[in-house]
Amino acid sequence: MGDEKTPRDMGDVMEAAVANLKQRTGRTLDEWVQVVMESGIDPHDLKAVRRWLKDEHGAMVNTRWHLAEAAAKAAGWKRPSVEAFIDQQFAGSKQGMRPLLDRLRAVIEDLGDDVAVQGRGGYTPFVRARQFAAVSATRSRLDVGLRYTDPPDSDLLVPSKGPGMGTHELTLERPEQISEQVEELLEVAYQQNG
Repeated sequence: MGDEKTPRDMGDVMEAAVANLKQRTGRTLDEWVQVVMESGIDPHDLKAVRRWLKDEHGAMVNTRWHLAEAAAKAAGWKRPSVEAFIDQQFAGSKQGMRPLLDRLRAVIEDLGDDVAVQGRGGYTPFVRARQFAAVSATRSRLDVGLRYTDPPDSDLLVPSKGPGMGTHELTLERPEQISEQVEELLEVAYQQNG
């Protein structure tokens, strides 16, 4: 597996995937969108469309994601902004974790001008040349996935089960847990993914 693409490269990846779609799958993007529309699945339910494309057509991961988004857009869906994704993640029972995310986000964004925050449905990724941190929430904690090429020795880190592309993770329950040690762990992940 190669490195994760930077945001500026994602348009190129999409264009290449669409250009090769007919050759790889036997259908153009427009033909696939029509197939999805005729399937009876709600095109706004991107997860269901991706699952259907996998189960019924054996579509590969990137193809599923591109086709599901194209079908949803054809049905009037608009990709939410990063802030809208974050607002959705921290609604309802997870609302109490929002101040902790906001504090952590400020620390992460202060690592450098090249830190980009991206929107995802289930977690918030932070990207430099590659994703170096990702945050997901429960009602009582934040799980922070950190990506290392050479992990630092720390009692705070455990092997990652997610979120994002982390090799390790740590758990935060209160803003005061964002200690110097946590800031150093974030800094190392940032440096190793530049």
